Formats: sequence, structure tokens, C-alpha cells
Amino acid sequence: MSTAIEDLDEEDLTLSSVTCCAPYTSFAKPVQVPPPPSFINAFYLPPIFGPLIFDNETSDCRDHCANERTFLSYLRLSIYMAIVSVAIVLSFHLRKTASELELRLAWPLGGIFWVLSICCLGVGVANYIKTVNKYSRRAAIVQSGWKTQSIMAFTAFSIAGACVSLLVINRLGDGADE
Repeated sequence: MSTAIEDLDEEDLTLSSVTCCAPYTSFAKPVQVPPPPSFINAFYLPPIFGPLIFDNETSDCRDHCANERTFLSYLRLSIYMAIVSVAIVLSFHLRKTASELELRLAWPLGGIFWVLSICCLGVGVANYIKTVNKYSRRAAIVQSGWKTQSIMAFTAFSIAGACVSLLVINRLGDGADE
């Protein structure tokens, strides 16, 4: 059995074999992405959940890490909106007791935020897969399109609308207290 030092390639300081590591299972076996002339989608190469191995040229590592960070930002926004959705449905009131208007608005407003959460997660996954496939073909990448822009604009308008509706409900509650 060879050690990691014996398998070290002196030219590029990488391991020439995986004998030093635990054996790969079929679930986590790395997938070597073919060079750019191929037109297959790299993200769907079997095994599906195996890590993708790209040839590192120019700034590829940085670009892949940036793509992962972008996906994690979409995931974080999706989780925040799901939490807001649950919080609105469970306890949507601005005073000690909920008014009739607040009770009527809780479920629709929570549902809107839940749908936006799912849409945001879908946009993040779609952008991530599209970007990984374009990286495998060495294609120029623009991280947005009309679908992404429209969903994110609708999300922003919904958040602003929810804030305005909360201010209006609060103002109506102030008028009722007097």
C-alpha cells in the first residue's frame, strides 16, 4: 500500500491516485467533466450526487465558488421568507389581540410568502444548474434572465406591499382605539 507522499505528483502537487483515501462509494464517486467540445449537461452526469471535477484553467475555481455562494444566498432568502410565512400565519397581529382584519389577512399573506419562498428556491436551483452546465462548456455566463428578474421583482414588490399593508393596518388600529 502506498502512502500519500509517494502518490504526490511533484509537478502540480496533486495526488496521482486515491489509494490514501477511503474508497469511494457509487453515491459519492467523482465525475470527470469532459472537455468543452462536448455538449452534454455536466450537472446530470451519473452518479447524480457525485462531485464534479473540472479542469482548472484561469479562474474556474473562483467562478465555481461564486456560483455556490450565489445559490446559498438564494437558499437563505428562501428560508427567511418561509420563516416569515409561518410567523405571519401563526401569530399575525400588531396589538395584544388580533383584529378581524388581521385574522383575514394572515392566511393569504402567509401563503403569498410561502409561494415566493418556493419560487426563490426554484430560481436559485435553476440558475445554479444552468451555470454549472455553462461552465462545463466554457460558455460566457450571465446570471440573470427575464424569469429571474421577474420573480425577484415580484418578491421585492410583495415585501414592500406587505410592509405598506402592515403600516395601514397599524394606522387603522390607531384610529379604532381613539
